[in-house]
Amino acid sequence: MGETVDMLCIGAHPDDVEIGMAGTIAKHVARGYKVGIIDLSLAELSSNGTVETRQMEAEQAAQVLGVKQRVNLKFPDRGLTDRETIIGSLVQLIRRWRPQVVFAPYDQDRHPDHNHTAQWIEEAVFTANIGKYQWDEERQAPHQVRQVYYYFINSVAKPDIVVDITDQMEIKKKALHAYRSQFEQAEGRVSTRLNTGFIGAIEGRERLFGSMINVPYAEGFMVKAPLALPQLIWPAETEADRSGS
Repeated sequence: MGETVDMLCIGAHPDDVEIGMAGTIAKHVARGYKVGIIDLSLAELSSNGTVETRQMEAEQAAQVLGVKQRVNLKFPDRGLTDRETIIGSLVQLIRRWRPQVVFAPYDQDRHPDHNHTAQWIEEAVFTANIGKYQWDEERQAPHQVRQVYYYFINSVAKPDIVVDITDQMEIKKKALHAYRSQFEQAEGRVSTRLNTGFIGAIEGRERLFGSMINVPYAEGFMVKAPLALPQLIWPAETEADRSGS
């Protein structure tokens, strides 16, 4: 079966996951959880950089965050329309890695690939628990994901959940800066919204989410299924809890 993960984060392009939830990833890795990332495409249509450069940057970002496994399924950038193949491929990895929770892009984004990706993830999570569904000859056992969370990339809405990432904000920025071809200007590169202050905008967004819970920085998430909580009152976090020690 191979090594499993606790959290599986899926994006349409390398850097989507980092934009939305790098701080949350770093926080959970520091607490001993295993995290995997799936990128659906190589982002070959990006205005700057090459496929080879983007893959090296993605690997560097994964190392910064302490991600256990990262794979790219190499579906076409702006061509994430092969529903059956994409869902089947995601089901394979969900069953192989057996995550407790899965993260998808928020499905009201300016980029159609992000919206398609959210839909395919929802269907893959549902299908992964259907025992009679088999995508190949591996005959994998079904797997039930506990919860799907949706992270923000370009859009901003009032989040259902916020995670304090104050102690992880610098790690998040380091992971984003790994994508130098996308977020930094240089001679010969096209000027885009990504390399003209985008990281600053992301920092501002996380500051906004942080203000909602009275902390410097937080990441926001949406949910569609109700969250089951064991109780509605719990002990306040200690300083050790907040630092991840």
